[in-house]
Amino acid sequence: MRKVRDYDAELKALGDKARALKARRIEQLGQLVTATGAEALDAETLAGVLLDAVASTDPQAKEAWRAKGAAFFQRRRRKAGRATDSIDDSGTSQSGVDPAPGSGPVSD
Repeated sequence: MRKVRDYDAELKALGDKARALKARRIEQLGQLVTATGAEALDAETLAGVLLDAVASTDPQAKEAWRAKGAAFFQRRRRKAGRATDSIDDSGTSQSGVDPAPGSGPVSD
């Protein structure tokens, strides 16, 4: 005998998933505004800048903005990579790899 599908439950689950994805995207956009320093702008100015970017038909300007954004994310990744590979005060690596024997703090 075939199992009966609960369409209402499936639709509710899909709706919940869509709401969670939308909330996550909104949170990430807020984090992007903060990371770029754009929170210093008032809301009207930020909205105006974004509206101009969306309405722009200049492919060269869009490519320049894309390249600048890509460079921003590259810098952030490099900074994050360096922070995780650094060695903390206890002599252990923060990336989870122990330093070479004998390179840790010496106790008397």
